[in-house]
Amino acid sequence: MEKRLSGQKALVTGANSGIGAAVAQRLAAEGADVVINWLFNEDATREVAEKINKAGGGKAIGIKADVSNEEQVDAMFKQMFKEFGTIDILVNNAGIEIHNLLENMSKAEWDKVIGVNLTGNFLCSRAAVRQFLKNENRPHSRSRGKIVNISSVHQVIMWAGFSSYCATKAGINLFAQSVAQEYAEKKIRINSVAPGAIKTPINQNVWSDPKGMADLMTKMPYGRMGEVEDVAAAVAFLSSDEADYITGTTLYVDGGMCLYPEFRFGG
Repeated sequence: MEKRLSGQKALVTGANSGIGAAVAQRLAAEGADVVINWLFNEDATREVAEKINKAGGGKAIGIKADVSNEEQVDAMFKQMFKEFGTIDILVNNAGIEIHNLLENMSKAEWDKVIGVNLTGNFLCSRAAVRQFLKNENRPHSRSRGKIVNISSVHQVIMWAGFSSYCATKAGINLFAQSVAQEYAEKKIRINSVAPGAIKTPINQNVWSDPKGMADLMTKMPYGRMGEVEDVAAAVAFLSSDEADYITGTTLYVDGGMCLYPEFRFGG
């Protein structure tokens, strides 16, 4: 694989499973040293790090931190800088969803989703940008730093029962665009990747059930469910110099889910 990210330092939040793990592995395969942020399941973190380190690309280490906690985020970045010296790429992947109708939703549920998905994005992005501004004459990148947010098609597609989740993803979209506008002249790029239906353990109950899969395919014009590698490839592209003229945008990796497939046969 081409080493488009050789010599660069990356941090991927929520990176010991699913999309985050695939992103960490792809960035490392392209030459980046990677911090695998985690909060639960140290064994899974160790497995991902070992897989990366044995593959012969970039180096990987795990750092535990709750991205919704300011002190823990600051400590995570401090440890990263001690190990790797700086940061070139931040992937804001950590996220949660809690199903509940508005009438039954507790403030604690709302706060938890907002805290991880939106406040966590803010805290990590702020810490990264502060270091990006110190990055001068980076030999391996045309920009001072890159942020890629893992958003969702639900930044534009409503989802009954998941209003808190949708609110965070829509918020991430405009937050990213606003920050991209603030720092474009400083050669700092901020973009998002919005996955559609991606095959991960969290939705196994859908893709392992023939009826559930058949229903899902009615929403997928391209005729297949996405794989975590599809998302990882998009993140690697946006992190590379091939995307140096791209900032403040969202790349949808959704097999056409946002194309309103219900209208294929007339409105």
